[in-house]
Amino acid sequence: MNIGFMQGRLCERVDGKIQAFPLRDWESEFEVARHLGLALMEWTLDQGCLYENPLMTVAGRQRIGELARLYGVRILSLTGDCFMQAPFYKTSGAARISLLNDLNAVLDASAELGIRYVLLPLVDNGSLTTDEEEQALIEGLLPLRERLIAGNLKIVFESDFGPERLASFIARFPEDAFGINYDIGNSAALGYCAAEEIASYGLRIDNVHVKDRVLGGTTVALGSGNADFPEVFGALRTLGYAGNFILQTARADDGDHAGAIARYRDMTRAWWCGHEA
Repeated sequence: MNIGFMQGRLCERVDGKIQAFPLRDWESEFEVARHLGLALMEWTLDQGCLYENPLMTVAGRQRIGELARLYGVRILSLTGDCFMQAPFYKTSGAARISLLNDLNAVLDASAELGIRYVLLPLVDNGSLTTDEEEQALIEGLLPLRERLIAGNLKIVFESDFGPERLASFIARFPEDAFGINYDIGNSAALGYCAAEEIASYGLRIDNVHVKDRVLGGTTVALGSGNADFPEVFGALRTLGYAGNFILQTARADDGDHAGAIARYRDMTRAWWCGHEA
């Protein structure tokens, strides 16, 4: 199985946040990842200082490529928290055009670096709350299909929709350019049945976030929340899922972030193989 980690999980928190681009420490994570046997990293982008992120500069992309080759850590996916922090489909006029330009710039940079999946979070501030927002999203994204295919890219949605609604939603997008990021913890927090979700739209899942949350609550250590990992991994195995698993897990309270990721890596492997973690 292909296990990776969310950028920032192998270094100190940024301003106490569970997830944010680690501007000070981002280079150090490549070496730590190699020592842990993790060959995948999911990049992160925040709206604040978007164009200062190394991904968005020529020199930065060159440095990312050097580190990726040196330590054998590939970057095949990107979490666009920027799209959740400033959703184009909740604006209009010049503001919407500007945010769509940001999206296009991210797609260009991602294609150049060889990223395959660009995650657009339809949760929290990015949640679709009206039919008008959903229509604006569709109108903004469907014209990108050809450029996505040309760049070997897919936009994958992370959503708070229930199984039936998400299946209906993703059916409106062509599968050669759009898919789903399945977040185990988010679904657990919302009280969804994993087997029902995966049966409804599993063939559209391209990327999986491994995380645990309590019902109606926040992220917790793997195995201590409401996520039914044996059910999730069993359903994905039955489906024939062959994509990536990204550890978007709780941070270590004792500061041993590498140790926590190592434990979560081993637990994920055990669940995938049908064993007790």
